[in-house]
Amino acid sequence: MSTFMFKNENYKYTPVSNIFIDKFMPKARGEFVKVYLLGLKYCTSGEIGATSSVIANTLGLLETDVVNAWSYWNDENIIKMTPIDNMGNFNIEFLDLLDVPDENIQNINLLKELNNSSIKGMLQDIEKLLAKPLSPKEMTMYLSWQKDYNFPPELILLLIQYCVSKGKVDYRYIETIAIAWHDADIKNIEDAQSYIKKHEDKWINIRKILNYLGIKAPDIMKPQEQILDKWLNVYKFSLEIIFKACDICFDRLSRADFKYIDGILNSWFKDGINSLEDIEKKDKKHAITSKRNTAGGKPAKGSFNDYEQRAYDFDELEKKLLGWDKND
Repeated sequence: MSTFMFKNENYKYTPVSNIFIDKFMPKARGEFVKVYLLGLKYCTSGEIGATSSVIANTLGLLETDVVNAWSYWNDENIIKMTPIDNMGNFNIEFLDLLDVPDENIQNINLLKELNNSSIKGMLQDIEKLLAKPLSPKEMTMYLSWQKDYNFPPELILLLIQYCVSKGKVDYRYIETIAIAWHDADIKNIEDAQSYIKKHEDKWINIRKILNYLGIKAPDIMKPQEQILDKWLNVYKFSLEIIFKACDICFDRLSRADFKYIDGILNSWFKDGINSLEDIEKKDKKHAITSKRNTAGGKPAKGSFNDYEQRAYDFDELEKKLLGWDKND
């Protein structure tokens, strides 16, 4: 249950701005208008505050309707809703509608758009998918996709449905996906389905690699995601090759290291490695070359080993090379 504290002046009547009646009331839900008017009455009659339960019981609404109403009017910039604490309590300040930004006043054009039954139906379907009412700002954004991105209504609904399926309903996230689809030149349902499949297939394989490394997907950062994407979509390595590189990393470092694995796969890509058989052939060739260079325990003339060899602790050298000796 939330409590709303009103910044008020004590009047014997409730002044309602004509700007609210003309430009905000027609496009708002009836229950939202009720909450606004009752809150305005509390504010102008000296009421200090009221809980969402009291407001809901007075108007015959649900408490969630009350909270959604205040959030709606806050988005419209005709009230200022400021959190008091972390318990769901807020200060509610009614703003002078003469000071409302022009971008909100321009939303009156939505009234004309809503006369189109197909557009109205699309926005209603979006509200059902998101399980919340749309603010004029959100409506304007969705309608702009039709003009700016040439998205048909069914494509917009598919985009919203895709975001909802991922548990993302924030309009900023949805806008990011829309921009990505536009940049990918998606024009219809078939394009979108192909894009989604490709994107989801990529993440299925990324999750498999992360599971193999013992890393949870939410823990990776953007640079790591880009490295994984390079292995899969630029180098086009199979999972078994990537797993092999991971095994080598574990054997040598006893831990997962993206840069180390990336170094291995970069080398394999330059050498044209495409299968486990190619890796095995390369290892055998390297072993034979090394054996020839040290035939009879003596370095071959003219070879890289044509010098007096010394005994080294290669594990210690590797630590120094990678800077791990400084971490001890």
